[in-house]
Amino acid sequence: MNVWLLVIVLALVAIGVVATIVLLAKDETAGDPTFALLAAIEVILLVQVVWGLATMSGDSMDRATFVGYLIAVPLILPLGAFWSLAERTRAGTAVLLVSLVTVAALELRIDTLWGGGA
Repeated sequence: MNVWLLVIVLALVAIGVVATIVLLAKDETAGDPTFALLAAIEVILLVQVVWGLATMSGDSMDRATFVGYLIAVPLILPLGAFWSLAERTRAGTAVLLVSLVTVAALELRIDTLWGGGA
């Protein structure tokens, strides 16, 4: 995996996690700045999908699993954002936190698969 993509995604997700924890502590719902950050992360995840499919190689890689992760990761943030917009309470903000942590975990798994590990 391109290490720069991984670092950028994880850094932005970390910023999003901190911002979401602050929102939860203040008992506020996510606003435009939070959703702008999610959109920026989403764009980078879509670039990762294209990059990953274009550079997919190696016999040791489980291609089906790798492609499954690549396709699934960009779906998580929009689902969390829609849920958060539908549930305009503290629980909706918590859903954003869970979706951000899920993206971070799946990014680390994609990095493992991309490197040829299982």
